[in-house]
Amino acid sequence: MEEGRSADAGHGYPVIPERQSWENEKEAHHPAMSTCHNMLNVTMETSPYAKLLLDAMKQSGCAVSKDRHFACEDCQGSVSGGFDADTSEIVLCQNNIQSQAHMNRVVTHELIHAFDHCRAHVDWFNNVRHLACSEIRAANLSGDCSISNEISRFNFGFKQHHQACVRDRALRSIQAVRDISREAAERAVDEVFTSCFKDHEPFGRIPHCKNDANMAYRDFKNRSRSASDI
Repeated sequence: MEEGRSADAGHGYPVIPERQSWENEKEAHHPAMSTCHNMLNVTMETSPYAKLLLDAMKQSGCAVSKDRHFACEDCQGSVSGGFDADTSEIVLCQNNIQSQAHMNRVVTHELIHAFDHCRAHVDWFNNVRHLACSEIRAANLSGDCSISNEISRFNFGFKQHHQACVRDRALRSIQAVRDISREAAERAVDEVFTSCFKDHEPFGRIPHCKNDANMAYRDFKNRSRSASDI
């Protein structure tokens, strides 16, 4: 992610340079890290987006532990977070996440990548189409392109705006973490956009707002309960 973009523009799938594995000691006394962990706790306890994804991953055999699968770290540039496939760990950029709402979106975005990693054989490093699909899904389902967020970016007012926002944010995330041309990134997004935009799992719908996410979470729990009764 180049300098100058807003902090919440940096969602993506970067392997954060020079980061340590989860097994190494973390500086829990760092004030920014304490704030980051506190906001993460709030997200996991109150966000219907995050709660649905955490339940879906547990149901898929990929249960997520806050202490094992999340790391609060300082990141380069304006990137907000990333999913490290090598360690199955979500990195939260404590120096760039400035609000609880931003934390909610970053955690949701990266949990979608983690969910995709759990349910599919995603070749993050060698197949840009795989990366493009997950970035499309993350932008579409995380609230990144909600009306309120787009208005705050002064982006609104034209037909099929949501699709355009999803496409743009997927392109920006791909270019932030892959050394490829704009044309190559656009080609990858175009090739998978229709199918990946229509893939709403595990939400079952596009959660445009918190109310939508609450309804999706309710439906997911009912669906899971019905499946267990069969």
